[in-house]
Amino acid sequence: MHTESFYFWLSQQTVLAIEPIVPFIPAKHKLLSLDFTERNTALTTALIEDTITFSAYVNQQLKDHAATYGIGGYNEHRTVYARSRVFDGVDPADARCVHLGVDIWGKAGTPVAAPLDAAVHSFAFNDAYGDYGATIILEHQLAGVQFYTLYGHLSLRDITNLKEGDFISAGKVFAHFGEPNENGQWPPHLHFQIILDMEGKKGDYPGVCSLRDREKYLHNCPDPDVLLNLLQWAQ
Repeated sequence: MHTESFYFWLSQQTVLAIEPIVPFIPAKHKLLSLDFTERNTALTTALIEDTITFSAYVNQQLKDHAATYGIGGYNEHRTVYARSRVFDGVDPADARCVHLGVDIWGKAGTPVAAPLDAAVHSFAFNDAYGDYGATIILEHQLAGVQFYTLYGHLSLRDITNLKEGDFISAGKVFAHFGEPNENGQWPPHLHFQIILDMEGKKGDYPGVCSLRDREKYLHNCPDPDVLLNLLQWAQ
């Protein structure tokens, strides 16, 4: 299955109830669209390379707009990955800069729930500077289709007693936004990604790809908002 087939399959699931992944009430909460491309001239090298300064910037943006969360990023060509060697390539054309998930920025400790019934596929502490930090991948098998959802930048406590194969019911809180020291040294947020084929990987899957590999990865990683259903509220 590729992305377009997944969209069609999902559109046919008329009785499928998708639970909220983060607590968001449109009538109560504000959702701010955040841009991490070169268009955002506030993102200086000094700002993005210092986690405390970067976190303060995100928090100030949310405060200035009275927003509970910030959101954005799918298929976004980002400049922020220059902060970490994790995203470098041997060939400059292999440097990873295209974001394959949606980021939801908010307070550390924000609860994360499963959108659909799932089993724990795998998890890991990807602790390199700029990486995912604590990461959980869920496996979903619904109406004859198997796919995966990845949750990055979580709290370490969320993977402490976890086991592969654990059942996670739709709507159950199973994770939380992590602090920088456990989330790969990022401002607190959730990286949420849909993956159709894990390609044999466990506990990790690229959340960012090179421009050269963009088409390949977008075919395997559909727009996460088809499960989030949040971008319609972004301002």
